[in-house]
Amino acid sequence: MKIMKFGGTSVGSPERIRGVARLVLDNPGQTLVVLSAKSGTTNALVAIGDLLQRRELSEARKQIRALHNEYVAFIKDLLPENPYQAEGLQIVERHFGWMENQAAWHPADDTHLKELLAQGELMSTQFFCLYLKQMGEQAVLLPALDFMRINEDEEPDIPYIQEKLTSLLEEHPGQTLFVTQGYIALNPLGRVDNLKRGGSDYTASLIGAALKAEETQIWTDIDGMHNNDPRFVEPTFPIAQLSFDEAAELAYFGAKILHPASILPAQKYNIPVRLKNTMDPGASGTLISDQSSGQGLKAIAAKDGITVIKIKSTRMLLAYGFLRKVFEIFEKFSTPIDMITTSEVAVSLTIDDASRLVAITEELRGYGTVEVEQDQTIVCMVGDRIAEDQQTVGRVFRSLEAIPLRMICYGGSRHNISVLVSAEHKVPTLRQLNQGLFELHAAT
Repeated sequence: MKIMKFGGTSVGSPERIRGVARLVLDNPGQTLVVLSAKSGTTNALVAIGDLLQRRELSEARKQIRALHNEYVAFIKDLLPENPYQAEGLQIVERHFGWMENQAAWHPADDTHLKELLAQGELMSTQFFCLYLKQMGEQAVLLPALDFMRINEDEEPDIPYIQEKLTSLLEEHPGQTLFVTQGYIALNPLGRVDNLKRGGSDYTASLIGAALKAEETQIWTDIDGMHNNDPRFVEPTFPIAQLSFDEAAELAYFGAKILHPASILPAQKYNIPVRLKNTMDPGASGTLISDQSSGQGLKAIAAKDGITVIKIKSTRMLLAYGFLRKVFEIFEKFSTPIDMITTSEVAVSLTIDDASRLVAITEELRGYGTVEVEQDQTIVCMVGDRIAEDQQTVGRVFRSLEAIPLRMICYGGSRHNISVLVSAEHKVPTLRQLNQGLFELHAAT
């Protein structure tokens, strides 16, 4: 079994869906396709949900109708032949009728909002199966809500997923092509929920782990994970191979092509993950597995929206248990810490979720003075054992001589060297590192 996941841009237009169908049908063997919602749909549904919460029902209905008209045009292009077009339009009317009903009758509570956000994936998978049917191909739609479940801690229930999904597949002996939704799941109460972190990528990785798949393929609009951010730096190049540890570090610290949560199930069950480009299927992409391509620097990534919190206290001096008390505050407010440095009288640390910043700082003031700086960026360099490579370490800091560094994290991981800079210095930092670590090194 091979898992093929396609994101929103890959199914964002009728032409793109036709391309995805060609890619899937050109891959022999048993395949399970995981689809996201059509690009733009989830954002539109979030906006509609916000309007419903504010009881701005007239504007919500207006936006529902606008999205409805977009989908009608989409179906007429994708499925020009009857009875397939008529069936596609029935799917549109059924889902948008449900949305209109929400706007007219139901309070916008959390359950209904999550059901609303699921509509994009529910429609895209039905459209894809219907298009395959129009082509004369057979595919079985496996509703994710029949097997994907999260537990009380909002973590995926892998034994349940494995049991239910295996049972569903056994109902279709001889069938080679299956389709399901990414992102959506049931919670322990049997209500529609979602995987939040990593969305459809996470779904694909969980399915790959549950089925002990040959590999999980993540198809996006870029040809693999690059050595630097191509939006800000030229030239960059795709990385042919990464270990799970290297990929997890890059994903966590800002590589947008893959969410770090998606690495965990694959690594635990040793399922290779391959990143491919829907727009350029012939490109080799990036293979992520338990094997590294060798020691040395692989890539640079940046994580934005970082907040620095500094706690100063003379009571810290030789104070047993001080750090434990600080960490307990962040645990209390479910806020993870990215970087940390300490001195005899101060602790500086970073977080990427400032939603509970006010409550956190109020409690921290019980231990000393608190300073907060926002709009910071973590830039990390990742590679196999780079922290042990003195030549690489030297090149890193020579490249950053002109960059004001706020914090340095070195030695916490064999695979990662990280620095903190203000957001305004992010792009110069990426470019200086690219020149010092890749361009000049390649020239020598």
